Amino acid sequence: MSGEVPSRSSRARRIVRGPRPAAVPALVGRACAVVGVLDIAAGVFPRFRHSRMHAMAEVLPGSLGPFAAALSLSVGVLLLLLAHGLKRRKRRAWRAAVALLPAGAISQFVYRHSVIGALISLALFVPLVIHRDEFKALPDPRSRWRALTNFVLMSAGSLALGLVIVSAHPKRTIGDPSLADRITHVLYGLFGFEGPVDYEGSTSWTVAFSLGALGLITAVTTIYLAFRPEHPAAHLTEEDEAQLRALLEKHGARDSLGHFALRRDKAVVFSPSGKAAVTYRVVSGVMLASGDPIGDVEAWPGAIERFMDEAKAHSWTPAVMGCSETGGEVWTRETGLDALELGDEAVVDVADFSLAGRAMRNVRQMVKRIERAGYETRVRRIRDLGEAELDRIRRAAEDWRGTDTERGFSMALGRIGDPADGDCLIATAHKTDEQPGQYGDLKAILHFVPWGTDGVSLDLMRRDRSADPGMNELLIVAALQAAPKLGITRISLNFAMFRSALARGEKIGAGPVLRAWRGLLVFLSRWFQIESLYKFNAKFQPRWEPRFVVYRASGDLPRIGLAAMQAEGFVSLALPLPRFLRRRPAAARPCAHSVAEQGVRAA
Repeated sequence: MSGEVPSRSSRARRIVRGPRPAAVPALVGRACAVVGVLDIAAGVFPRFRHSRMHAMAEVLPGSLGPFAAALSLSVGVLLLLLAHGLKRRKRRAWRAAVALLPAGAISQFVYRHSVIGALISLALFVPLVIHRDEFKALPDPRSRWRALTNFVLMSAGSLALGLVIVSAHPKRTIGDPSLADRITHVLYGLFGFEGPVDYEGSTSWTVAFSLGALGLITAVTTIYLAFRPEHPAAHLTEEDEAQLRALLEKHGARDSLGHFALRRDKAVVFSPSGKAAVTYRVVSGVMLASGDPIGDVEAWPGAIERFMDEAKAHSWTPAVMGCSETGGEVWTRETGLDALELGDEAVVDVADFSLAGRAMRNVRQMVKRIERAGYETRVRRIRDLGEAELDRIRRAAEDWRGTDTERGFSMALGRIGDPADGDCLIATAHKTDEQPGQYGDLKAILHFVPWGTDGVSLDLMRRDRSADPGMNELLIVAALQAAPKLGITRISLNFAMFRSALARGEKIGAGPVLRAWRGLLVFLSRWFQIESLYKFNAKFQPRWEPRFVVYRASGDLPRIGLAAMQAEGFVSLALPLPRFLRRRPAAARPCAHSVAEQGVRAA
């Protein structure tokens, strides 16, 4: 282990405190959204254009006439799409806004002869140009699936807005068209054709131009996203992985989550000396690291600085999930970020474990009952298994996953049986006195990753649904009992979120606030296994190691929480795709097998 981390005052170095929200980009983004909403309103609602808000609507390019209404609507939609990118200081959003606003101002003057409208439109253009240096953020990771997502969302939005446009002229509508007629008119109009709804005067042209503009925007944005250069999510290269393994060989005993840094769907930044690294994944604009930095603790500040520089360059929200107390202290000291206790990790010291005593009675009885039912266990290193047996275990783990979504990020490796992971430990349960199933006599699997040279950390837990209850308890006990022969002195089990609140809230004398908080956690446990994980871990009488989330501002916590749930696989904002089309996290490596599940590993 390395020594103390040098304090800030003892190091003559620049520390980046993180990308605090810039005032100018935030204001410009909000102004862009307001102008976009007014633009849409002026293009859609005739009464709005002639109300007392008419002066405000002057900022919109051309609010009278069929063509001007369509142009107003188009610019409004595009400005709304650009608003979020401007808030995040994205360079490409800035370029698009700079090109769009003068076009709107020109249309104000040419089609409406409105000098005031043109000047107000340019009022948003001027700060964009003056503060152009604020908008330098690089693009986020993306793939061509974004085009499909855009097409579906824009089509749905265009249909909804189109219904508003079709229904916004009741006094000029001929007859009383049904909802089906209105929807048909919208669908025809998006493709540039005339629908079944008729209007008096020039209103038909206004509606037709507006619907055509929505269809054109949907098509253009989809084509742009489909053909623009890809910026795929970064992943570990073979050189990165080799360097990380070298760091783990020297310093891997410090953090039980260290080996999970080798997930191949993570990216990595190294300290200038190469003696420390931070691995991360970008999810919904959040740069999400997990665990402590890898390597020499004295080099952590250099890796953290590189991490924060990368977050600033892309305008990502920096966050760390599940770091230790030492890691939280270094992160907060070096960056000015804040830390919040997230939960506790259950660690069992092998030398202290025993099935004897009243506290272990339930586990002892369950294990005895399962053993009498004819189950046996095997605990081995991955390198000691043959390829045929490994393949059977991989297929069983995939089949027993229970969900279509791969789960796991901070405490899951994402593969089983890779030749580079020979030190991983696998515990299996077998039942030989019955007819072999699809996977022979295999009934349950526990997979552990190395934690230094004398420890392991639980990765995944899978079992055949037809097997007797208690398979996980059986295999954990088997691993603990076999640990001394394998040179293992400590085993990290599941992570229990908000464990201290659950434990204190059920004690006598707990206050109403603590009891209410515990009640909420118990309620949420119906979906996220918060209480069940805590109770499962507590069976083995572990010591509890606190884990923390590091964040920039309290307002970022909901966004970080959503990003973490996306990374762990509990929430998906992507379009559902057939299982065979989904990308495997480790597909880039021929030896990688994407079979990780975090269902009972992290809530």
